[in-house]
Amino acid sequence: MHSDKQFQMNGKRRFGKQVGRIILVLMLFCRWSTPAAAQSDNLPGGRIKMGFNDAWFFGKDEKDQAGAASLDVLKWKKITLPHTWNAKDVLDDEPGYYRGTGWYKKSFKSNMSWKNKSVFLCFDGVNQETEVYVNGRLAGSHKGGYTGFVIPIGHLLKFEGNGWNDIAVKVSNRYNEDIAPLTADFTFFGGIYRNVNLLVTEDIHFSKADYGSDGIYIRTPLVSDQKAAIQTENKLENASGKIRKLKLITVLFNAEGKQVAEKTTSVLLAAGESKLIKQDLPVLEQPNLWSVDRPYLYRIVSRITDAAGGGILDQVSSSLGLRWFKFDAEKGFFLNGKALKLVGASRHQDYQGIGNAVPEALQIRDVELLKAMGGNFLRVAHYPQDPVILESCDRLGILASVEIPIVNAITESEAFTAVSKNMQLEMIRQNFNHPSVVIWAYMNEVLLRPKFGNDKIRQQLYFDHIRELAQSLEDLTRKEDPSRYTMMACHGDFDRYHKVGLTKIPMIVGWNLYQGWYSAGLDDFAKFLDKHHQVLPDKPLLVSEYGADADPRIRSFRPVRFDKSIEYAINYHQVYLNAVLKRPFVSGAMAWNLADFNSETREETMPHINNKGLLTLSRQAKDTYFLYQAYLLDRPFLKISSELWRDRAGISDPSGTISTQPVQVVTNLTSAELFLNGKSLGIRQSKDKLCEWEVPFKQGENSLRTVDPNNPLNSDQLVLNFNLVPQNFTGPLGKDFHQLNILLGADRYFIDQDLHQVWIPDQPYQQGSWGRIGGNPFKGSNNRISYGSDKNILNTDLDPVYQTQRIDIKQYKMDVPDGDYELNLLFSELIGGIDKEALAYNLDNNHVKEKAEERIFSVQVNGKVFLKDFNLAENYGYATAVKQQIRLNVTGGRGITIDFIPVKGKPVLNALQLRKTN
Repeated sequence: MHSDKQFQMNGKRRFGKQVGRIILVLMLFCRWSTPAAAQSDNLPGGRIKMGFNDAWFFGKDEKDQAGAASLDVLKWKKITLPHTWNAKDVLDDEPGYYRGTGWYKKSFKSNMSWKNKSVFLCFDGVNQETEVYVNGRLAGSHKGGYTGFVIPIGHLLKFEGNGWNDIAVKVSNRYNEDIAPLTADFTFFGGIYRNVNLLVTEDIHFSKADYGSDGIYIRTPLVSDQKAAIQTENKLENASGKIRKLKLITVLFNAEGKQVAEKTTSVLLAAGESKLIKQDLPVLEQPNLWSVDRPYLYRIVSRITDAAGGGILDQVSSSLGLRWFKFDAEKGFFLNGKALKLVGASRHQDYQGIGNAVPEALQIRDVELLKAMGGNFLRVAHYPQDPVILESCDRLGILASVEIPIVNAITESEAFTAVSKNMQLEMIRQNFNHPSVVIWAYMNEVLLRPKFGNDKIRQQLYFDHIRELAQSLEDLTRKEDPSRYTMMACHGDFDRYHKVGLTKIPMIVGWNLYQGWYSAGLDDFAKFLDKHHQVLPDKPLLVSEYGADADPRIRSFRPVRFDKSIEYAINYHQVYLNAVLKRPFVSGAMAWNLADFNSETREETMPHINNKGLLTLSRQAKDTYFLYQAYLLDRPFLKISSELWRDRAGISDPSGTISTQPVQVVTNLTSAELFLNGKSLGIRQSKDKLCEWEVPFKQGENSLRTVDPNNPLNSDQLVLNFNLVPQNFTGPLGKDFHQLNILLGADRYFIDQDLHQVWIPDQPYQQGSWGRIGGNPFKGSNNRISYGSDKNILNTDLDPVYQTQRIDIKQYKMDVPDGDYELNLLFSELIGGIDKEALAYNLDNNHVKEKAEERIFSVQVNGKVFLKDFNLAENYGYATAVKQQIRLNVTGGRGITIDFIPVKGKPVLNALQLRKTN
């Protein structure tokens, strides 16, 4: 990566300059629209909700030295919320990222009309410990980074004098053993990264002291095609100093705005009293049902009025979707009495270049992209997310599960249990009224990294504590909401979870399964599903995760596990989807993940990014996304899958005029026809939603078009540029030869999207051509990959170019025509350096500590010494990109010969680039 740690849009990679412009436009849109959006919640009555995102200042407190009264010691910069302080440092080459304290401050002027009212600051999400100060006094605090919370501040505001108030918010994302998550395969961005609103109400209002909720809970104890029973639970609060006679009025409107039901209840509230009032609305006849195909939403408006008249004191509007559902261990999931296979994805909340401080417009777009894919389920993982996510699920017809972030491990303390239970209550109560939510979950892969591995007795006690915590969360959840299901997501060690007793606790067991990726054998996936059904025949099953890394810059015509190619990922998802769809007892499956996301500790081909997403971090569709459209959409679908592979290269045939490569079309049709430059290449029958042709590409621009043979209007087209690499320099292409970009020790292609260059696999040398002599592909110290390394290569954006190599190479020959050339030899020492912890998710990893060996060699080019006693590790360090360049003039038809002469150890070459300069 970059030696100067300069931040770029995607850290190590730049997927296009236009993405930055899009983000800027969306951020500006959201910034200016926030107050208006907040005002849209302001209904008649005493409630006013205002956006509070502008005119903040941020200062990093690395020494944790500041206090509410001593903020002048910090360096401040003006920012607008949402904001994270980790947008850049999670993508540089320096291990780790800032996990510490930051302060936010803002001044604002009180409105005199608020003086005798209740005033609150409403935070949608702050990671992860928060203290809120108003005019130097502590107003409230919160633990947990992924649920909203409300801080009353009215009693601390200034109204006399000039009425100006100072708000200071202390935030920390430090490691705290009492707050989940303790560890996880995602980044714990710090900051006030979601919206903040200022809420002003009358002293008589719906409670804001109920775990961050609106204080209103809607239940539907009976729903059918014929009728629906609707109940509301309303928490009213009297913050005034006198007794009040009130009316609670609940009105139900249909989607067209027509009132269809009403209920009024008289209420007597003592001074300072909070009271729960339950109401049964009149039974609704012939209700419109909420479904994934027709997400019909009613509206419930809850009002508090003075019994003697005088207008509305408080009013809250809530969505209502009427549906009923069931998970069946034998037959799967049913919505409104009809079987429905749940297929969708999980989601993380960060975005390219801005971390987790994502504008609402981009978050909504994620749910829209899931719907456009044909998905009907969103696993909101591994934590509750921005309120707009479930609002969008309600509106678009996406079912959902939500979970708290207990990931990988727990702390055996009363404090950890208390915070976890508080998170669960906040999650449930804040999201209770969303019809899209059908599952509450509370643990993810909690036995993946069990503590006390060297003390089995102590480890058993740890397992007992996990089981006790799981049971307490299960009991709490069922008491809070008996209408929904509970779930725990477990990794693929069936016997361990079953032995510990965790499979018996939740109503649904979710399995995160990666057979064919983290553990070997794609065929083992179906076997695992069948094992669950045999051992736990009464327990509903969801595949809560599955996926394979898919780097959109890497392609392969012979894909293998861990090569990170799009082609392997396509095959992987075909196997999983086929197995899920043919088994009725599998309620559904959630691909991991909807989009790529940041995981700072990861290395691999795209360091700091988990790229199992169906979309890139900037939400460009990968081929796998199109595959899901072919499987899930109920309309005819036809797509040339190489949307992100518009620059291709390949070795020519003996004629020197074409290079033949496979092209795939994803479709839900039985067949498709492909045209190249207007000429038909024939009709192919689809298999597992794919049709494939061997396409003879010519040099330069090639136009592909695929059509439905039965409906030519249904078509898709793609124009790509092909670089024809000469097989033999004596052939027709020899005189027009321009450039070679060669990967050594690789069987995959790499696309440099910035320079529109394609790096192709190496080949053995043949007379008149080009290629290697001697050497073997480098293989790292684990069994995860068949060739190459997965280390983060420093000082480059192009890690895959340097992650493979030929070791013990003897010679490289290129029989190029006479002329002037620029030759680049690319090296990286892949053995040695800091031994890092193996990725916990690689279940069959046999990683052993590498032992560095001294490697010294010389390089001659056409008989002249180019590099003398070359020592990569000593001169440049380990896993560091090294490029050595030489210019040469080739005469007398001798071509180019590169000799590698060992001094100590075995010579290596990672990649080679040759460019003709005249």
